[in-house]
Amino acid sequence: MQLNYLESGAGERVVFLLHGLFGSASNLNATAKALESDFRVVRIDLRNHGDSFHMDSMSLSEMAADIRRLADHLEVNTLSLLGHSLGGKVAMQFALDNPERVEKLVVADIAPIAYKPHHNETLSALCEIDLRGLKSRAEADQILQKAESELGVRQFLLKNLARDSNGGWRWKLNLPAIDACYDDLRLAPEGEAFAGPTLFIKGELSAYIQDKHRGDIFKFFPKAQLEVIPGTGHWLHAEKPAAFNEISGNFLRA
Repeated sequence: MQLNYLESGAGERVVFLLHGLFGSASNLNATAKALESDFRVVRIDLRNHGDSFHMDSMSLSEMAADIRRLADHLEVNTLSLLGHSLGGKVAMQFALDNPERVEKLVVADIAPIAYKPHHNETLSALCEIDLRGLKSRAEADQILQKAESELGVRQFLLKNLARDSNGGWRWKLNLPAIDACYDDLRLAPEGEAFAGPTLFIKGELSAYIQDKHRGDIFKFFPKAQLEVIPGTGHWLHAEKPAAFNEISGNFLRA
């Protein structure tokens, strides 16, 4: 099975874009548009997300292997990767597993560490929505308010709610698998160090990358650089797209 993907641009160099947990390929549309004049850009739906296949398991190594199979399918031998959050972890794991195939690596607001659980309430609220009795997207939003107060985050989550062929509702996400595998997704990537050019981009107001994580970053990625985008949180690519696209684009083009 192949991952669903969207392709644009016609450059000789290739960059794969990987979204975060509960996201989809379209989350990085603005970044793709900023790169496609110089790169062949491939936006990917990770397994159990978007229009990609559903599987019961989803470890970082399995998801990195999905990316490798897609690269083989597209006859791409070397590529750069840009991943946000969970997509950043998958990109890191791919680079550790396949260093000879990675030109450059960009990791947006995630570190190579095991994180404490912090999506449990969101997962529970999503799983609580009874699609059989759901009358509207607004009703789903009301249920989500129990776990998430920010309207923008709820709107992001509800992008995964789609109509089925019978006019009812369905999740694009494989929520049971994400819930069951959540502890695997929290883990740090594993493997020998990746010695290639690597850029970590941190949102200034986000706690996902902290000073105490520098040791882990340089252990796995000894050539890592770190850039900080002022006034942004975890969704840095959406909050300040111009700054994010300039920083990531300059690094990838150099």
